[in-house]
Amino acid sequence: MTIRAVLWDIDDTIFDYSRADLAGMRDHLTAEGLVDGFDSVDQALRRWQEITVVHWRRFEAGGVDFREQRRERVRDFLGTPALTAAEADGWFDRYITHYEAAWALFPDAVPVLDLLARDYRHAVLSNSSIHNQDRKLRVLGIRDRFEAVVCAAELGVAKPAAEAFHAACTALALEPQEVAYVGDHPDIDARGAVLAGLTGIWLDRGGLGGRPELTRITDLHQLPALLRLDTRFGASDTFG
Repeated sequence: MTIRAVLWDIDDTIFDYSRADLAGMRDHLTAEGLVDGFDSVDQALRRWQEITVVHWRRFEAGGVDFREQRRERVRDFLGTPALTAAEADGWFDRYITHYEAAWALFPDAVPVLDLLARDYRHAVLSNSSIHNQDRKLRVLGIRDRFEAVVCAAELGVAKPAAEAFHAACTALALEPQEVAYVGDHPDIDARGAVLAGLTGIWLDRGGLGGRPELTRITDLHQLPALLRLDTRFGASDTFG
């Protein structure tokens, strides 16, 4: 079956999330007077990311709603379990201000979206919320490139669950076999997509390699030629 649409991850796929995350954390810790509480900004960011994973899994399991998992992340990070909802929300909002100031697309994102625009439909599937990701795409100037933005917070299910991928296909009124998914995580994105019946493509920007069972690219500029082969890509690791 012909691929008719590309479904995109956002963070660390078309948007340089890691760079913005580090810059945002650095500037936020400085503004809050918290720099001395950590060995380095890298160490603080690793701690924040570890906490995020724990509370996101609670959200995925239905144990907490989206806003409360954010508050619990702040409380754990600061070591202040008695922090009120308003205080936690305020701290998180100030962090977001610094993080958003560092937002940028990867240089290959817009050129490749332009190259694919005539031949493929486009949508987003993200393990975030529509509030966050729709606004991000608008600020970055590319929201109009995507027919739909589908997010885990509203679905109540997240990648790599097949239900998340199928919901995005439904939003496009396409069968999974007609959709390719592009994301930076080999399991959550590429393998999850394959198991859900889509064509999964791992964007391995760091050149990690391995995972020969996955179709892998190292730059979005490799994507148009790969899609236009439309043979389910043959030997996957030849594109990196």
